Amino acid sequence: MRSAFFKFVCAAIALLAVSSTPGQAVPLHEAYDPNNPFARMIRGELSPVKVYEDEQVLAFMDRAPVHPGHVLVISKVSRARNLLEEDAEDLARLMAVVRRIGQAQIDGLCVQGFTVVQNNGNGQTVPHLHFHVIPRKTVAPLMPSFDIRANPKDLEAMAAKIRAALSQAPPSGSK
Repeated sequence: MRSAFFKFVCAAIALLAVSSTPGQAVPLHEAYDPNNPFARMIRGELSPVKVYEDEQVLAFMDRAPVHPGHVLVISKVSRARNLLEEDAEDLARLMAVVRRIGQAQIDGLCVQGFTVVQNNGNGQTVPHLHFHVIPRKTVAPLMPSFDIRANPKDLEAMAAKIRAALSQAPPSGSK
């Protein structure tokens, strides 16, 4: 019993660390910065390892993954910096892709589930609304990476598995 409780406490602490990394915060009420890294990706100035893209949404590998296969999902059309600024229609589109990415992680990476994290202000490092979709194995606690960069070849290999699963999955909203 003590072991299970210890694991629970460690997982809870890790989750808090991911959602509120000390010293990292984006003020909630400022103007949108068109030079943030995600805006630059949308314009083609930076090249993420893409997992999914349509006219309105982009999903790509996190360069400092919490777990292998960690994907970020962003709107390509919204200038919302956080959840408080996003309109319901765009949020629904984002969540449909988040759900689809999560299912593709389960299918393509043979994991037992996924966790969705979305920070607003405290813990947020990029002032552009984004969702973390983190694949999870049953026994693996959610541990923060503290910006440890992944090997780009590893990111591409994970992205290829998720893309393959996406290509076999039904479109968002059809399940």
